[in-house]
Amino acid sequence: MKKPLQIMKKAGAVLLALTASFLVIRWTGIIINSTTPKGGINESMYVDINGTKQWISIYGEDIDNPVLLYLHGGPGSATSPVDYAFTRKWSDVYTVVTWDQRNCAMSYDKDLKDQIITADTMMEDGKEMTEFLLDHLDKDKITLLGHSWGSLYGANLALTYPQYYDAFIGAGQLIDRKENEKRFAKAASSFDNEDPKCIEDLKTIKSSYDLITDDYMEAKTDLLESNGYGVMKDGTDYNTFTAVIFNPSYSLRDYISYYAHMKGTEEQYDRFLNTELDRMSIIDKTDYEVPFYNINGDLDYQTSYDLAYEYFKEVNAPKKAFYTLEGGTHGLMMSRSEEFSDIVHEISKLSDNK
Repeated sequence: MKKPLQIMKKAGAVLLALTASFLVIRWTGIIINSTTPKGGINESMYVDINGTKQWISIYGEDIDNPVLLYLHGGPGSATSPVDYAFTRKWSDVYTVVTWDQRNCAMSYDKDLKDQIITADTMMEDGKEMTEFLLDHLDKDKITLLGHSWGSLYGANLALTYPQYYDAFIGAGQLIDRKENEKRFAKAASSFDNEDPKCIEDLKTIKSSYDLITDDYMEAKTDLLESNGYGVMKDGTDYNTFTAVIFNPSYSLRDYISYYAHMKGTEEQYDRFLNTELDRMSIIDKTDYEVPFYNINGDLDYQTSYDLAYEYFKEVNAPKKAFYTLEGGTHGLMMSRSEEFSDIVHEISKLSDNK
């Protein structure tokens, strides 16, 4: 009887030691990432925005640098569990603000779960968040950088409130939902679709691209991944696991909450995706009062690279530039974060807004 008991005690001791080591390593990483750079800023907070509490994180190495507001994609897909790992790569030239939009991730509020979100709601959120940042960080203007849905969101904000912004940067630029899906249906027809599953997926795409459903998104994802165009086909060029465990803003409880409420948030934004998103199309809106920059992967079929480039050629702006990450798909900001950061640095020099 003693031998099994001794084995259990040893196993318990090993488990305890491993747990303690993990916690020490985690807290060391969190302390490092929570440190404020000398002369910089590192803070997170909830802000009263349009009748809600919405979460932001602010990080920069020099408080005098221009401010950049990062708009995540989705709609409704916050990246706060890991986004500091790539947004801080811009923090030597920008004070970077990451924001969990309405009822996403750290901004989740169970009292808002049945709310109908409209284009007007999101535009007012963006306006109020911008006004808060201008006041809080004592700036006259800020830069917008949006990815995917965030690129459409940012373009609308720049077009509507140009007095607040010194530049707009779109990544994986979305132009128009319906035209984007038409382009995908046409492109997918030329993929290698001999596999029976791909044939069925293509039928789904061609028959229902006017309405984005779970079945449609599953078919689109299958077609992209099976043909080498998956959103994250290259993985990430940083360690996702360490990004998660060293996240200075997330506790275990926060991670549990994030995953527990993810499905509900996605469902809430489904209506927005199929109705309100169309109201935000920029396909015929090409006159910008601020510099317009685009960073896109030439293998991006999630948001059409060709459509983004055609739109860019029509854009009238004080300055404009189009950057292509060759071989890049839709997840370029995370999978090619070093190259993406290099382009952001180049844009900061073009903007010269310090």
